[in-house]
Amino acid sequence: MSSTQTPISPLSSLIFASRWLQLPLYLGLILAQCVYVFLFGKELWHLLHKANTMGEQEIMLLVLGLIDVVMISNLLVMVIVGGYETFVSRLRLENHPDQPEWLSHVNASVLKVKLALSIIGISSIHLLKTFIAAGNLDGLPSCNSDAYLQAVSAAVAAAGPTAAVAFKCSAMTSTGVMWQTIIHAAFILSAIGIAYTDKLMNGTPSKTLSH
Repeated sequence: MSSTQTPISPLSSLIFASRWLQLPLYLGLILAQCVYVFLFGKELWHLLHKANTMGEQEIMLLVLGLIDVVMISNLLVMVIVGGYETFVSRLRLENHPDQPEWLSHVNASVLKVKLALSIIGISSIHLLKTFIAAGNLDGLPSCNSDAYLQAVSAAVAAAGPTAAVAFKCSAMTSTGVMWQTIIHAAFILSAIGIAYTDKLMNGTPSKTLSH
């Protein structure tokens, strides 16, 4: 017995075709990926060009910055490929040798967990950079503190603009480091909550955590 397909109403076809409105968004993310490639090249050139004059801590911070760019770029690829596959159209990469392993079972739930884990990785890099730079906080006033601004103003009034160069300050504060740590912990708790919710909805351990 042959089955007949129910005709789709024009309104349903229009609503379903509206998913293609997301195509310019993913193309825009590809352009953003190009910007990050340029940024990576610029930072890498700066590292290679200034390596002889920089200390170990400066080199470490620059390398962490490069890793940060790479992880954000990986996040962009995940959103572009996984989001397009999930919400717009199939990429039909079943026989492609470079098909991502996770793409074969990607859905909105799996994509959310993977994005949360990627954001945690990016936040970890930023937090590590903060901890490394926080070693210079002791004894340095905040660049926005009233005492520092008054001292610089008095020195400039007495000896000219060049006197401001002798004053060192830190744009980072202990409170800022504390809040960045709290926000990072909130990201981790959010990812755990998303993964646990995915486990409850599927009734099985989260596929994302097994890959």
